[in-house]
Amino acid sequence: MAHARVRYGARTEAELAAARTASSRLTGIWSTGVVALWETDPDAVAAVLPPPLKPTGSPLVRVNISTVDLPGRPLGAGSFSVAAAHDGVDGWYPLVMPMTHERALTGGREVFGEPKKLGEVTVRRDGDAVRASLARHGIAFVEVRGTVSGSLPLPGPAAKTDFYFKFLPAVDGCGFDAGPLLVHCVRQEKVRRLERVTGEVVLRESARDPVADLPVRRLVEITVGEKTSDQRGRVVERVDARALLPYVHQRYDDPLQIHDGPPPGSE
Repeated sequence: MAHARVRYGARTEAELAAARTASSRLTGIWSTGVVALWETDPDAVAAVLPPPLKPTGSPLVRVNISTVDLPGRPLGAGSFSVAAAHDGVDGWYPLVMPMTHERALTGGREVFGEPKKLGEVTVRRDGDAVRASLARHGIAFVEVRGTVSGSLPLPGPAAKTDFYFKFLPAVDGCGFDAGPLLVHCVRQEKVRRLERVTGEVVLRESARDPVADLPVRRLVEITVGEKTSDQRGRVVERVDARALLPYVHQRYDDPLQIHDGPPPGSE
């Protein structure tokens, strides 16, 4: 009697090759999203950047809140990032990337070092009224709301860089099991619709997601649109483990974080 395939068993070389090919293809999947950009306190941006990342000339924060049109089950995907630079490259350093599917978490975290966490991601449009939010632990810690106020010229294809730190915490709880890596992830982005939104960004206090520490000092723009992108990552250098260790709590819901108070004057 023939035994059924044991799916936890080893894959064949052909199956491994097919998996690599599938993951390297351009997705061709479009997302609908709201992007808000603002200037915050320069000291706050500098405080969240692990070495060797450095601030750029502008203390910018960008939040991207999207729904991705995946077959059968749409994905909610968000990111909250600050402007950063490394080795002559300007890009973005994400502090938190809420996702609505576990599958979107594991690949990004384990392959690229993305700071992804399960969360609630909402993008709604009713006529010209737009509302988008990121929520975890019952708190909508970012909300963008407003009214579409006109179409914008479509930008040409563009490359955008995100910076990630890839690491594994040590088994004994002290440091890392191997030297942490700095990853440059470059996305080739195409836009097929873009509109201006007149509105506001609301940041709510959350001990687990303390984005309120990067307040809106000057709102630069809010847009809503449709885009598609692919991404390629590469390790650019090994980083100083001792220098990175004080920032590791950014990646996790650290129980000790509950004792961190909000900044003075935030209430």
